Amino acid sequence: MVAQRSWSSATWLAMGYAWLVLYASLFPFEGWRWPPGQNLWVLMKLPLALQHSDFDLWSNILGYLPLGLLVTLAARRSGLRNRQALWLALPLGAALSYGCELMQQFVPGRVPSLSDWVSNTAGNSAGAMLALAVNRLGWVDRWQSFRGRWFAGDAAFALALLTLWPVGLLFPSPVPLGLGQVGERLRQFLAALLSDVHWASALQALLAAPPPLHEPPLQPLAHAMIVALGLLAPCLVANAVVAPGWRRLATAAGALCVACAGLTLSALLNFGPLRATAWVSAPTLLGLALGAVGAVMLAPLSRRHTAGVGLVVLTALVVGVAHAPDNPYFEQSLHGWEQGRFVRFHGIAQWVGWLWPYAAMAWVLSRLGPRSDEYR
Repeated sequence: MVAQRSWSSATWLAMGYAWLVLYASLFPFEGWRWPPGQNLWVLMKLPLALQHSDFDLWSNILGYLPLGLLVTLAARRSGLRNRQALWLALPLGAALSYGCELMQQFVPGRVPSLSDWVSNTAGNSAGAMLALAVNRLGWVDRWQSFRGRWFAGDAAFALALLTLWPVGLLFPSPVPLGLGQVGERLRQFLAALLSDVHWASALQALLAAPPPLHEPPLQPLAHAMIVALGLLAPCLVANAVVAPGWRRLATAAGALCVACAGLTLSALLNFGPLRATAWVSAPTLLGLALGAVGAVMLAPLSRRHTAGVGLVVLTALVVGVAHAPDNPYFEQSLHGWEQGRFVRFHGIAQWVGWLWPYAAMAWVLSRLGPRSDEYR
């Protein structure tokens, strides 16, 4: 009987990255209209760009390079040969880019062009060729050997979650490591959706009511607990696919280093090099210490029990972040991301930061079965 090949983490990352590219290409999702005086056949012929800066060129290339890389790696991991992987990755990236450029003609403020499609396709092709080079050099085999020693055989989705966690840290949050801050945006979305629904007028009025102008500040201990939960969450996701022992302590140390690096980079992007350590405060450092100690204390748990504790930690994290009041620095940095120079990276970091805890909750919930303690 032939063993069924499981999905690799590259497959999950490729699907997630394709969705994020689609989102970023069509942002903002409002004001769509049919271009006046144009028919479908005219729209399908992409116009040439009147102006095209070097930044636009390289951002398009670099934006699609990971897509070609991930799709090709996923195809190779699924058993396809090099040529078959290229025949999948190259048309897929070109079709996605063309579809995005075509739909951008319906989005006010977006300027589609044939040169953008060419640079996107070039980036996708470069990523596909890089994937083949990485595979030819044996790096994929080395990674598989490392993964086999450290992680369970069904760890693909967990590895994708752990890869995306630092990306979510780049988007500004009210509390350091406080991912999942989607409540206010969800409230605004539902209020707008129910604005013309007569039978839901009471609910719409409740949702449309603005939050209090003077919310009490977050207490230092509550701040520290949210930070600790934010650090514990990826540690427990990793522990659910890592055998108990020194490797779990190593993943906890790695999570702590990645957290500090991600918060520093986020502060650097938002406030500049002189404020790169603006996230450092007594409550934050206390929270990091508590999270690290908690990760060490929970390291001996079995995978099944780790998944159960992880579900509790993730739930407490999203509840704590939902009750954390905004602060002026958060509002300032959020405005900079959504209106300023970070708008090109808005979709990726924002959606990862919003949805990461919920995706992790769904995954650890699936690990609560009796087979979760098997090391494969």
